[in-house]
Amino acid sequence: MAGTASEYIVHHLTNLTYGKLPAGYERVDGTVLQESTWTLAQNGEEASSMGFWALHVDSLGWAVFLGIVFLALFRIAAKRATTGVPGGLQNFVEIMVEFVDNSVKETFHGRNKVIAPLALTIFCWVFLMNLMDLVPVDFLPQLFHAAGVEYMKVVPTTDVNITLGMSLSVFALIIYYSLKVKGLGGFLGELTLHPFSSDNIFLKILLIPVNLLLEGVSLLAKPVSLALRLFGNLYAGELIFILIALLPLWAQWTLSVPWAIFHILIITLQAFIFMMLTIVYLSMAHEDNH
Repeated sequence: MAGTASEYIVHHLTNLTYGKLPAGYERVDGTVLQESTWTLAQNGEEASSMGFWALHVDSLGWAVFLGIVFLALFRIAAKRATTGVPGGLQNFVEIMVEFVDNSVKETFHGRNKVIAPLALTIFCWVFLMNLMDLVPVDFLPQLFHAAGVEYMKVVPTTDVNITLGMSLSVFALIIYYSLKVKGLGGFLGELTLHPFSSDNIFLKILLIPVNLLLEGVSLLAKPVSLALRLFGNLYAGELIFILIALLPLWAQWTLSVPWAIFHILIITLQAFIFMMLTIVYLSMAHEDNH
């Protein structure tokens, strides 16, 4: 593990990265690769050298694991569901389903059986990933370090690749339903004939580039804002926990407990915002004004 404060911070913000190093690359241990090799990065510099196709094994692993936890909990609740006195897990799941269902009914104005399950999945999955931020910053990394794994980031939503991957999936659904509901002509019309319009055909043609620029930026901003909002809030929260961990033990408890209590609100709010914006964007994709 790292020694100085700066090394400690860098260490905790470095992902366990798997990727391809080019031939001739000299590794930290002095080994010179004779050919291109897929391997785990030994430090941040090697991770950067792996390029675009490098995988953050820790972020992906924890994201998949927490997704399985979500599915398992809800499956167990469904299998044990009873019309009699419900247990704690059934109560919790029913509250979550009712909460998401009401949110969708109030916000989504189309008809689509996919939206409510999607919203429930997003809220619960993002919440579980955010919740990992409340695990003491040294606990899991120390366990993996003892097992020979040097780097381990356990909060998937502090990795912009994870948040951007989720937001691009939502963006793909936005494009799909926009084309399905409005047709290609209607979708292109939204991008080129709004917000400025005119009854004069010549002026309408002249306004097309301006409309396309404004609407294009607005469309592309949706996945970017979804990803960066979630990433920025959780990354900042994780960084504060890391900085608190550098303080003396008495100061850690004094600061970490109030911050953790406040952070519970943040992780819940960010999951809710991601879910609600997804519902709103998909509702807009289902609106056919023609």
